[in-house]
Amino acid sequence: MRPLRPVFCICIPLTPALNLKNITKRFGSLVANDDISLEVQQGEILALLGENGAGKSTLVSILFGHYVADSGSIEVNGYALKPGDPKAALQAGIGIVHQHFALADNLSVLDNVILGTESLWSFATKKGAARAHLLSASEQFGLKIEPEALVGSLSVGQKQRVEILKALYRGAKILILDEPTAVLTPQESEGLFETLRTLVARGMSIIFISHKLPEVLRVSDRVAVLRHGKLVMQAYAKEVSQQQLAQAMVGYDIKPTVRAELVEASVSPSTSSGRTDRIVCELKSVSAHLTDREQLHEASLVLLSGQITAIAGVSGNGQLALAQLLCGMLPARSGQIFLNGQAAPRGAAAWVQAGVARIPEDRKGTGLVADLPFWENAVSEQLKTRSSPFKRWGFVRAGAARAHAQAIAERFDVRGSVKGRDADLPVARLSGGNMQKLVLGRALLRVDSQSAQLVIAHQPTWGLDVGAVRFVQEQLIVARDAGAAVLLISDDLDEIFEMADQVAVIHAGHLGKAKPTKDWTRESIGLAMAGVSEEKEVFA
Repeated sequence: MRPLRPVFCICIPLTPALNLKNITKRFGSLVANDDISLEVQQGEILALLGENGAGKSTLVSILFGHYVADSGSIEVNGYALKPGDPKAALQAGIGIVHQHFALADNLSVLDNVILGTESLWSFATKKGAARAHLLSASEQFGLKIEPEALVGSLSVGQKQRVEILKALYRGAKILILDEPTAVLTPQESEGLFETLRTLVARGMSIIFISHKLPEVLRVSDRVAVLRHGKLVMQAYAKEVSQQQLAQAMVGYDIKPTVRAELVEASVSPSTSSGRTDRIVCELKSVSAHLTDREQLHEASLVLLSGQITAIAGVSGNGQLALAQLLCGMLPARSGQIFLNGQAAPRGAAAWVQAGVARIPEDRKGTGLVADLPFWENAVSEQLKTRSSPFKRWGFVRAGAARAHAQAIAERFDVRGSVKGRDADLPVARLSGGNMQKLVLGRALLRVDSQSAQLVIAHQPTWGLDVGAVRFVQEQLIVARDAGAAVLLISDDLDEIFEMADQVAVIHAGHLGKAKPTKDWTRESIGLAMAGVSEEKEVFA
């Protein structure tokens, strides 16, 4: 037998699809990106993680040409990318799909896709060629869609397909996905993951930005973590755990939220947990109209003390109408609402007076007045109530209000000093997470003082980093254990399964029957979110 000859090969390193070298960006004294070097390979999914304010958005804005880095450079497939030029980024094959879609509901899929791709001086659009190109991309990447369908008639998952097709139509080879599953049902998320696998198999490179660590580990090849503007971790997804990622993001160990199980009905009302299973609020066949999309149709719901009731659903199916109804900001058109056994009052101030604590969805737009100082925001909700502890003879008791603001800051870890003269600075100076802690503290200190028995928490952890999320969740559980009825309206199924004692699903303004959390599965809740009951019947 002829002896085997040694085989020699020369391994030529592959040029990365994207190469960021020593990117630094400052805004005054703030270093948003600090000497970041990062590569994304062809056919790879890289998850980009970090707290709010860690530098992710700045880095993506530099990549897409919206910002110019103070130093450093970017290469796409080995060629330098012109800084500060979005058109150059598009021509280099960089596409982005934002969490909030940029689509015109009154236009067709095809019109949305080609919008902005043709010269303003063109006398006629070349729709025939564009339609053929769109259908080709749709077939090639498994993103089936009807070009003539009105975008307004599509589901959220289908709209996301349109956004991805827009990027592919423009020749994207590097795709940035910002919180892509935030508004999807579990089934739609599964469909997205299948699409991503098809894209990378055909050579696409994907940057996947998400706060949902389980899906990050499931879908990505590698992870990169930013903290305070610095790149603090790069690792293969299969070699790290959720706990390690969370710790890298915040810089300390985060304990998982522990949800205490419901106390059985036979337990005495005098238990130390403070829970009595008393009906705090009840809706009986209530209908309400906020907008054509945000409506409620004969909704019935019972909220008990010492219980977290979660409302699951794809955003925009009536959750905002329900939240505003239970905060006294939206009148019912029909049906009955009872609060502590009495007919519900009229007006937001009367609901606050009656013991309702509110954590609104939009902390900046409706939760706080950004131009007002911290201490005024801390007491603003109670200034119009009849028995406000912060008013006397029509004048604000500034001393009591400032003391209350300080109590919120200490009890709920609102960072950014509110002592002394700092308390007079606008609340806009706080980060998003600290704004949310202020809103949370303003609501939940009333539970501590027993002046509130019902907490309406609408998307309380939306847009927060993992550390702030855990803090908010823990405080809601404390409020529940103190005897409050908590209504949690959330798009995050992991949060719902982790925290809720019972869950009801809302779809197209129809609120399903609340059931114990243990009686739901991700599949059954996903079907209900899509409008299909366990009996496979679409909600009326």
